[in-house]
Amino acid sequence: MTNVIYHETITAEWRALVCEAEKASSIILPDELEGYLVLMLTRFTEQTHLADTVLALEYLEAQTMTGFAKGETLRDVADKCLLIAGLFPQRADKKRVRISYFVEVGRSAYDALAQSKRASLSQLFADLSQNFVLLMDVLLNCRQLPPQLLTPMQALELWSDTQSKFALKILSMHKNDNYKILFPSSTKLM
Repeated sequence: MTNVIYHETITAEWRALVCEAEKASSIILPDELEGYLVLMLTRFTEQTHLADTVLALEYLEAQTMTGFAKGETLRDVADKCLLIAGLFPQRADKKRVRISYFVEVGRSAYDALAQSKRASLSQLFADLSQNFVLLMDVLLNCRQLPPQLLTPMQALELWSDTQSKFALKILSMHKNDNYKILFPSSTKLM
């Protein structure tokens, strides 16, 4: 039986979970990315409408906006993509898209933010875009669910599209299955 540890705030709970997931995934996020991830998770804790949005439309609408509204919309799109790809990848099947769809839209939104923000935040958003897959892998490890979180086909698609370490870990669990023929001999499965 695992020990349950309660923290005083929801932010402290998320920080502890993210730190555990970083250890489980052997990923060490820079402090600013870890902090952003924790604050993003805290911000979306009580928002239950993630499944109701069409992110591509929100992204396109953001392109027609200016100023603060554009920045907030792009940030929301990017953050929602990261949450869906990392915590709710099964949503991709329901929307009939690959998980990497959310990766690409999220990266693009963070990149657009990096291009439009002042220098102090520009680097943060550029780093979020560049490290989107690492952040997603940390979130996937937060779930601590059995390998059924991703089907072997989803894991293969995610790995081939993004080189996700989490997806490769799932594939390695199936390395004795018939999926082995899909990999070149130079690909090392864990």
